[in-house]
Amino acid sequence: MAGKDKVSEAVVRRLPTYHRYLERLAQEGTTRISSQELGQRMGLTASQIRQDINCFGTLGQQGYGYNVEELRGRIAEILGLGRAYHVIVVGAGNIGRAVTNYVGFTRLDFAVEALFDVDSTRVGERVGDAEIFSTHTLPAYLTTHRVDISIIATPAEAAQGIADELMEGGVRALWNFAPVDIAAKPGCVVQNVQLTDNLLVLTYHMLNDPAEQ
Repeated sequence: MAGKDKVSEAVVRRLPTYHRYLERLAQEGTTRISSQELGQRMGLTASQIRQDINCFGTLGQQGYGYNVEELRGRIAEILGLGRAYHVIVVGAGNIGRAVTNYVGFTRLDFAVEALFDVDSTRVGERVGDAEIFSTHTLPAYLTTHRVDISIIATPAEAAQGIADELMEGGVRALWNFAPVDIAAKPGCVVQNVQLTDNLLVLTYHMLNDPAEQ
């Protein structure tokens, strides 16, 4: 990947948005698009579009713009799409079940294969195609099953302990929905999702951005 070591986190966080817009353009039958047109759709400048995409090599052509399908495919490759990922969920409450049932996972080949919960009354239930198991069986499961990503949807007090257990079991990617940030060990990446943070940013802008009353 061209310039892999120099790609900023801000650019990485925009890549899924690029992929989503390009996928929509391809579905609409658009075959090529300029950086200016793509920027207008995404709320970015043409210069920002070019800078971001050039992090991964020369993918456009002056006077022509970008081939939509080619660029979409390249970004999909960069993001690791097009391969199947084995996913488990720890915490089978409301958030864990909602994430498991999210239909977008199937479209992107993220298959939730099992859930784990401390509540013994939930063991044996199914959420979609996945069965709920006791968290006591998690270490054994990790020794016999490949797990690429684990989603953590536990109470705050249990999250770091579960994360440590998952990392010890070889899981290298954690998507954390518990209401506390968890720390990653070397070799593991963590995305902490604080649902209330985005809500509070929304209320800040609602109260402080100039708007007609």
